[in-house]
Amino acid sequence: MNKYVITLAKTCLGCKKPSCRTGCPVGTPIPEMIRLFLAGDIKEAGKMLFENNPLSVICSMVCPHEKHCEGHCILTKKGTAVSVGSIENYISDLYIHDVQFEKPTKNGHKVAIIGSGPAGIALAVILASKGYEITMYDAHDKIGGVLRYGIPDFRLNKEILDTIESKLRQLDVTIRPNITIGKNITVGDLFRDDFKAVFIGTGVWAPKKLGIKGESLGHVHFAIDYLKSPDVYQLGKRVVILGAGNVAMDVARTAVRHHAKEVIIMYRKGMDDMPASKHEIECAKIDGVKFELYKQPLEITEEGVKYSCTDGSEEVGLLEADSILVAISQSPNNNIVQSARQIEVDGKGLVITDESGRTTMEGVFASGDVVTGARTVVEAVAFSKRVATAIEEYVATL
Repeated sequence: MNKYVITLAKTCLGCKKPSCRTGCPVGTPIPEMIRLFLAGDIKEAGKMLFENNPLSVICSMVCPHEKHCEGHCILTKKGTAVSVGSIENYISDLYIHDVQFEKPTKNGHKVAIIGSGPAGIALAVILASKGYEITMYDAHDKIGGVLRYGIPDFRLNKEILDTIESKLRQLDVTIRPNITIGKNITVGDLFRDDFKAVFIGTGVWAPKKLGIKGESLGHVHFAIDYLKSPDVYQLGKRVVILGAGNVAMDVARTAVRHHAKEVIIMYRKGMDDMPASKHEIECAKIDGVKFELYKQPLEITEEGVKYSCTDGSEEVGLLEADSILVAISQSPNNNIVQSARQIEVDGKGLVITDESGRTTMEGVFASGDVVTGARTVVEAVAFSKRVATAIEEYVATL
């Protein structure tokens, strides 16, 4: 038993009206989790966490806890919140490696899940546990979506995704890798083949460009592409990242770990305006990442990034770089909606749904980043829980 985790758990006050749970998008029963843990019922605590959030073991590692549970802890008024993430991870990791699921009795209804990221995995677990015949499709060779291909190894050990895949197979989920729905197989084909409902959870994989001169040069790369396979890139000694969200921080810290001597984030505003979480910014600083603020990129050259200052000085300069990484956000690929015109999207290409994930095409549902844009893993899980209920209600009417 880890004494450190026990010490952390004992700091919880066991509030009757826990604001930490209110701050969690999936309403994780945190005081109950800690009570069971300290009482020696760690397996029961793990079961409770998993049933509430099938990706509890992942969320406990990658969630912005300071924004959700820990940020709402009453002890933050004294400066130190209960370390919910560490406690939850200890419990959930033990549970997911120990539990063995029996194949559920089938209810005769087939559901197709397109995309095996957080939204798709959560939905697959929920529906498969209730007897739905689930087939999961993904364009990549392994499941995980953004968890595997968009989060660096130093933040998330990918072996846990292999463990989760084994649990999906125990629940009799069929996984079809390396297939892009919307090309050879369409949404219409899925309905033809007796799927009662189709779910889209394909995330956002199309990088947005700056639209400035020089973006097509050989030393310019998109952040989301770099994170998929950083080992294949030769970035050189000096790397500049354009953007200041969490993805930019991940890219910067990854470049440091791949032997870049100097990594710089360029941003057009100040530190307090950065969209990245404070925790991720602090981690980047600790890793040695530097920041060039109030600089707007104007053009990319072979030598680096030309910029203008946005602090009122009207200065124009050049930030030298061997490589430039563009990290200003992503949008969805349009393979599915091009082949299923009934599915409406907004001006950003995001799928339009109601609050329960119903799209404008009957029988088709969606959640996660493909609907909301890039958000947290726990928010994708919370959305998919609502979708699961909506799919069950829909199938019951057929």
